[in-house]
Amino acid sequence: MSWKFKNVIPNLGSITEGPCWNGKLLLFSNIANNRILSYNPSNNQVLEYASNTGGANGLNYNLEGELFACEGNNRNISIYYRDGSKRSIVDTLNGEKINSPNDLAINKKGTIYFSDRVGDINPEQGINFSAIISADKQPDGSYKSTRRTFDTSMPNGLLFNDNEDILYVAQSDYRADQERELRSYDINEDGSLSNMKILHNFGFHRGIDGMTLAEDKSGEKYIVAATGWEISGPGGNITVFDINGKILQNHKTPCERPTNCTFIGNKIYVTSIAGHLLEAETDLRGVLLWP
Repeated sequence: MSWKFKNVIPNLGSITEGPCWNGKLLLFSNIANNRILSYNPSNNQVLEYASNTGGANGLNYNLEGELFACEGNNRNISIYYRDGSKRSIVDTLNGEKINSPNDLAINKKGTIYFSDRVGDINPEQGINFSAIISADKQPDGSYKSTRRTFDTSMPNGLLFNDNEDILYVAQSDYRADQERELRSYDINEDGSLSNMKILHNFGFHRGIDGMTLAEDKSGEKYIVAATGWEISGPGGNITVFDINGKILQNHKTPCERPTNCTFIGNKIYVTSIAGHLLEAETDLRGVLLWP
């Protein structure tokens, strides 16, 4: 099935990211303007959901329907409450300031894994490396942060498999001497990551930005990812991988650099570096933690 993308909002002209569905509204971040927007698919209405977001990028819900955001400029992970308030839950690792959190994945236990990138900010005092970090909720409601990778120079999108025993990681470093790969890590009982596997190597081309999980009518699961750019390779695409990293489908997008994607039922929604929100009907269905 060919996916035919259409614009569902006017092009915003600055990067959109982090699309996530809450059952009524599709939320997405508009990083440069420090805001989170909502899109209502029932009437195509776009409204400002939150402002002063500290450059919020990746967004995601936990199993309780609580919204979390990677606030890159504020250098923290925040929880956004339904009354419009928010609270920073993670801003340090071992007492040192984290850098610029980019994307996050949340499992059924409520543990948050997020990508933190030293190259996205000029740290005054803080950790001097990029890594996947986990945030584990404690009995008193606070979160404990733990470094989980030691081999990621520019981690980006994160995704759990259906069983939550594998974490897919986009290692997406633009520098020529670094890697652009789709990786998998085994998730151990204590939350640590091991047994890194390179599922796909993008070579000199732009790798994955954000990704989401989907399934077909038989229940077979797939990794659906925003890939490509105008500089090299096939250009902007939504790429469908099997769970072992084999490319099964490429769907050309009407934007040069798609940034992230998620599903509402069988419809995929795609954000972009230029401020798009695209929609296409697909032969897959999204697999979301919530709703």
